[in-house]
Amino acid sequence: MLSEQPHRLVTSLTERWQPLEAEFHEVYWDSQVSANPESERRRAEIELELRRLKGDAEALEIVKGALEGTIHDDLLRRQLEVLRLSLTGNQMTEAQRVQLVELSSAVETDFAAYRPQVEGRRLSDNEIDDILRDSNDERLRRSAWEASKEVGGVVADRVREMARARNEFARDLGYADYYRMSLDLQELPEDWLFGVLDELESLTDEPFARWKEELDGSLQARFGTTTLYPWHYADPFFQQLPPDGAPNLDGVLADRAAGDLAIRTFELWGVDLADVMAASDLFPREEKSQHAFCIDVDRAGDVRILANVVPGERWIEVMLHESGHAAYDISIDHNLPYLLRRPAHTFVTEAIALMSGRLVKNQGWLERVAGVGGDKLAPITGQLKNASSAQKNLFARWGLVMVHFERAFYSDPESDLDAKWWELVQRFQLVTPPPGRRAPDWAAKIHVAVAPVYYQNYLLGELLASQLEKTCEREFGDFVGLREAGNLLEERVFRRGASARWDSIVEDACGPLSAEDFAAGARLNR
Repeated sequence: MLSEQPHRLVTSLTERWQPLEAEFHEVYWDSQVSANPESERRRAEIELELRRLKGDAEALEIVKGALEGTIHDDLLRRQLEVLRLSLTGNQMTEAQRVQLVELSSAVETDFAAYRPQVEGRRLSDNEIDDILRDSNDERLRRSAWEASKEVGGVVADRVREMARARNEFARDLGYADYYRMSLDLQELPEDWLFGVLDELESLTDEPFARWKEELDGSLQARFGTTTLYPWHYADPFFQQLPPDGAPNLDGVLADRAAGDLAIRTFELWGVDLADVMAASDLFPREEKSQHAFCIDVDRAGDVRILANVVPGERWIEVMLHESGHAAYDISIDHNLPYLLRRPAHTFVTEAIALMSGRLVKNQGWLERVAGVGGDKLAPITGQLKNASSAQKNLFARWGLVMVHFERAFYSDPESDLDAKWWELVQRFQLVTPPPGRRAPDWAAKIHVAVAPVYYQNYLLGELLASQLEKTCEREFGDFVGLREAGNLLEERVFRRGASARWDSIVEDACGPLSAEDFAAGARLNR
């Protein structure tokens, strides 16, 4: 029987949740480092148990009642609010719960294990990326791009089924659909969010169109064509900066170990990642997830990174990104209550990761941390600045595709999603759809299936990353390699965990969230 006394209520629920959350994170890790039926079965089993625990309807009503009372302890109130949000998000029937866990687990297993064939060879994501980045063989490029989308056809029916099930339980709770429910439970007002995103779209319209026109000119010359299609770009979703018109750092970074660079980067900010790296799984192999993520297993210091590192700029950037998440997780004040020993918001930890990943194109970082000689950087100094600005514009436009698509997806999962996807790609990314193509290319993006209503956190993270950079530059003159910058991040962001709402923590750290600093950093030199 749960106590209605707020302190006892929080303690009782924490004692139930904490060990099972840690167990779930452990089995999730196992399922990603070795995608096989047994690890997947165990993961689904523990996830169901955890969802049942967090779906306790009686606990939700007691938590709501406690919040209606007078609570003078701010940390206690915040814990109750965290409990309310989590409990609300898990109020579903047992049949819905089983269905969603089984569907999600099966789809994620498909993504982890799927390897399409191109010209008789099974290819990994890294190998497809290599073809799209380097090959001048248009036939091979098209085959590789089409192969990268095949997994969408494998999972699309189940992804739609997940959307139907998610919408059903959201409507049972009084929401219009799962998308609106998710924003509410993430404490992101829909009108505010899309107001910010409309501003972001407006601010990036001109610089993105100008940059892409220049890129397209170089691609047209490279491939000898006047009409460009998605396979002419350097990754399957046109979300990464292509090598055409940007400095190629693979050569100067080829002999640098991504993990070592990440450790050195954060060491200069006063954060020791050695234990994180020792616990991580960083290199590719069969039956391992081809993606990258950071996981805090127990909120007590067991933080790990999964990656598939190969030499070159891309995976150094990925490792810096994931190390940003890790640095945040291990720096949260361990004296905070368990429920608050996590980042202030998903987009706040994404901001730290994005700010860290950007360093790979920062001249100061290349010189002082990566040890690249000034003689190698001098000829490309201007290109580095423009490449950094272009990447901001490119990712902003890709993120807008995802956010608008997901809102449309949950508004009507039965609509013509194939056409909607390409309508948005053409609007935001200015990419010409393949002629006559009818395929669920939207389902080939893993986030749509297993990380729903997430991409707005990347976009808000981009804005916050720019604000934090500019705050450090205004206060200390720079942020790369400066202990003072690390101290600011630790004291104003990391240590505070989720002890207050995200908007309060962001404002205390660098002022109200705005697109201004991001827009300034996304301007291209003429």
